[in-house]
Amino acid sequence: MNGPVLEVADLDVTFGSGPGAVHAVRGVSYALRPGEVLGIVGESGSGKSVTSLAVMGLLPPHARVTGSVRLQGQEILGASEKRLTAFRGRTISMVFQDPLSALTPVYRVGDQIAEAVRIHQDVGREAAAKRAVELLDLVGIPNPAQRARAFPHEFSGGMRQRAVIAMAIANDPDVIICDEPTTALDVTIQAQVLEVLKTAQRETGAAIVMITHDLGVVAGFVDRVLVMYAGRPVETGTVDDIYYRPRMPYTIGLLASVPRMDRPAGRLIPIEGNPPSPAALPPGCPFAPRCPMEIPECNEGEPVLAPVGTRGQRAACIRAHEIEARDLPPEEVYGTAEEDEGGPAAAEAAERAAPERRERREAVLEVDGLVRHYPLLKGAIFKRRVGTVHAVDGIGFDIRRGETLGLVGESGCGKTTTLMQILELARPQAGAITVLGRDTASMTARDRMAVRRDMQVVFQDPLAALDPRMTVYDILAEPLRTHGVRNAGPRVRELLTLVGLETGHAERYPQDFSGGQRQRIGIARALALEPKLVVLDEPVSALDVSIQAGVINLLEDLKVRLGLSYLFVAHDLSVVRHIADRIAVMYLGKIAEIGRVDLVYGTPTHPYTQALLSAIPLPDPEKERSRARILLEGDLPSPAAPPSGCRFRTRCPKFRDVLTDGERVLCVNEEPVIRPLDEDQGAACHYAEKIKVV
Repeated sequence: MNGPVLEVADLDVTFGSGPGAVHAVRGVSYALRPGEVLGIVGESGSGKSVTSLAVMGLLPPHARVTGSVRLQGQEILGASEKRLTAFRGRTISMVFQDPLSALTPVYRVGDQIAEAVRIHQDVGREAAAKRAVELLDLVGIPNPAQRARAFPHEFSGGMRQRAVIAMAIANDPDVIICDEPTTALDVTIQAQVLEVLKTAQRETGAAIVMITHDLGVVAGFVDRVLVMYAGRPVETGTVDDIYYRPRMPYTIGLLASVPRMDRPAGRLIPIEGNPPSPAALPPGCPFAPRCPMEIPECNEGEPVLAPVGTRGQRAACIRAHEIEARDLPPEEVYGTAEEDEGGPAAAEAAERAAPERRERREAVLEVDGLVRHYPLLKGAIFKRRVGTVHAVDGIGFDIRRGETLGLVGESGCGKTTTLMQILELARPQAGAITVLGRDTASMTARDRMAVRRDMQVVFQDPLAALDPRMTVYDILAEPLRTHGVRNAGPRVRELLTLVGLETGHAERYPQDFSGGQRQRIGIARALALEPKLVVLDEPVSALDVSIQAGVINLLEDLKVRLGLSYLFVAHDLSVVRHIADRIAVMYLGKIAEIGRVDLVYGTPTHPYTQALLSAIPLPDPEKERSRARILLEGDLPSPAAPPSGCRFRTRCPKFRDVLTDGERVLCVNEEPVIRPLDEDQGAACHYAEKIKVV
């Protein structure tokens, strides 16, 4: 085909009717040619996923959809379910965000893929089963014949997503729509899935619509970008134009708010405010209430998507040509400059970076040889022990006053178990935990109450962590009353101001706030008793990147202003790069590498750290196109049966490709211990060496 394989024109989606109608999608148009990859990006609620579901004909009956969707020149919008079924899976297919929900739990994975083949092709059961095995092998599933007989719950998250991709390409479709296919995956598995998608595109020649909020994924994967805000496109263009020459203030803000590993850690540039509700859009430009370049004309009418420059780029902003003419940087658009080099934050950072000064500071948290094993039981009535889960297997680290330690690693590496052991303030199975100079093994109930005043926690999901029946005032006053503060009013107002909220918000309930505002309430509650140590469990993972930047800046400001120490548990290494002073990388219950952030990120020494850092996508198309990634094969081994010797050797590219047979013997038989390789950098690897991966 010379023309577009998929054409979407003036697509509108409305839920409800009358004054309360929700206009989720408003006038989306794009054309997709064979083999082309289009990235659709934007914050949560911008209409990205609703657009894809409307194209597939998967919206509920009460949704009103207008416009045009032409697939291979045929109009499919409003087609009968029978006609749509003939297209779905054969001409156009979809990879959903949650593979566990997309797969039927009571059918074997191979049978589900074979079913997709038999629906659209005239083949027998045996031929379809053989094709299912071939597809699983194509997407990199080990032992595909055996895995085809497994059920979805027996697959890891990355393997389930690969199986869904195998199903999507089973009939060589012309278009594949991927709706956040890597959102819930670890960065190493994300890199594998993206490689699988590239392989699938090469095999089928399909055009791909990649819907995501991860601007790093978009930079290295797509050809063109469509930026959505408040249900409509606000900028379109080639990936290079959008990333290097954005002309819409919203796009500029999105790119500026992304934490980047390839640049020195500095202050991020957030987009203030929150996206408008689709049911109550402001007059004129919907981005005007958050736009730093707003002028009175912005409120007179909604700008159309108009050409900017000569390369086909278009932007919905009446000041786009001014931005183009002046080539304004994000700092000038948003009025945010880097902190003065001689300011207090810079002095604090320099003091923390000096190793001799770090050693002179008192330790607020010390973990030494911590072990946490769980029995593996079998039997319904008479349970018997059949094994042991080695969740945490002898780790150690410390945090000094005013310091942030980032604890990172893939899901299942033991981060959360370590965190819970520290928060429990009880005697560990083995090893020692010392919090603010007190050994948890010898604490009394009164001691724990006193320590909990000085050690607070901020959870990952602020909505789940805040009682929906309590007002913000009661939520913030509760810890104060528990510890004997009678008049909590002045402190509550002070806390709200401290985290950037209005004092009038105290009478509202958690559900009345956005995700970023709820997380600020959670931070305010943690600071109510003026703690010395704050444990942060994935505090920004559930937030849009624009909101995330504001929370990261807030945490950094509070640390400097109040002299706080943080234990920052996360899987996003780009975020950790911006907020942490030191980092500990965990793998299968052990610490693989630990040290100062600039040393570990600049020249990682452990093969696992090197693979983690190389897998993180950068929001820079040129760098993404030229990067050489270190891809790990397979998934984490079970903590109930960790490999002998080095636990990472079963996935280690150095063990597989570089070491000789004689050198591999040491990895198989002897477990490595952390040995120093720099002034504040150590790795648990027999053959550790520094390399640059970013």
